[in-house]
Amino acid sequence: MTRTQQITEALERHITDAGLRVGDKLPPERELSRILCCSRETLRRALAEMEMRGELWRHVGQGTFLGARPSGHPVRDAILVQGATPLQLMQARMTIEPSVAADAAVLASPAQIAWLNHLIARGRAATTRSECEQLDAAFHRGLAEVTGNPILLGLLDYLTGVRRHAAWQREWEQTYRRLGVSTFTTFHCEQHAKVVACIAQGQGDEAAMAMRQHLETIFEAMKGAGPVS
Repeated sequence: MTRTQQITEALERHITDAGLRVGDKLPPERELSRILCCSRETLRRALAEMEMRGELWRHVGQGTFLGARPSGHPVRDAILVQGATPLQLMQARMTIEPSVAADAAVLASPAQIAWLNHLIARGRAATTRSECEQLDAAFHRGLAEVTGNPILLGLLDYLTGVRRHAAWQREWEQTYRRLGVSTFTTFHCEQHAKVVACIAQGQGDEAAMAMRQHLETIFEAMKGAGPVS
């Protein structure tokens, strides 16, 4: 059982013991995290899990309420981020980005392919983790830009922005400590180059497969770095 699952069960017990009913407001996060002896980040993931099950709902500036969300109150993007683990976010990328690579193989111009290769060359020359992260993000965004689809570009920007979330950063740091910057400048850049080579040849299926293999490499490295509770 994960830490989030433990806190979710503890929160459900607290709600029962406190005699809260549908429509009642839960205590503030600071108080709940003290009662449940957990971080606010873990608490938020537990709250998000319960919200996705329809057991409670939250509204900015008003608080958290027991029961299903009333009509007219849409789920906030931030809740999705708080409720997702870094590995779940990688799974989302593995669903979206291979299709982006396949589309790029049909749409990429010679100038766009040259730009992607330029980013790969800069990646090979990177010397710090920060450079690696920036150039990796630029490469993946560059592929989305090739499609010219603002929806895909927006999704990729959203997932890239999630990298700034505390849970992602902590697991990413663990991954880089284990692998080292040289893994990005060699193996990951070689995988980027394989994707672009397929795109340059107009091979959509092969580009999608190469992208999926690249993301699976990162996914497995993050799993090996240890779970984030």
